[in-house]
Amino acid sequence: MTMARLNPGPRAEASRGANRAAEITDIDLYAWIAQAEAGDALIYHRGFLVVDADKTVSTLPTDQRLAVRCVADAAFRAAEQGLVHLVQERLETDRFAYIAIARPKPKTATASLSALLLEAQAA
Repeated sequence: MTMARLNPGPRAEASRGANRAAEITDIDLYAWIAQAEAGDALIYHRGFLVVDADKTVSTLPTDQRLAVRCVADAAFRAAEQGLVHLVQERLETDRFAYIAIARPKPKTATASLSALLLEAQAA
């Protein structure tokens, strides 16, 4: 699992660990969000997300394609809840780093992080 601050530079790289982003699961992403400080960044996918997650055009094996779709959906739900900003950086032609940047945690929590994410997933 790759979790770290994003290093400034020409390419998005995590400062600790260089594991493939495809190995990050939705649970890994949620765990990272729960412990991340504001400004921490996580690259949750490298590639072309819309193609990699699509059933008809993806060249990934089915299990990897479904895992990419699952982590992308989890990242989107977290962004909808205001927990992360989602950005992307072009690495090369048709290849991007998809990055979740942790937002500041609310001072007064009205609901737990897990409750917010489960509620968003159920919707």
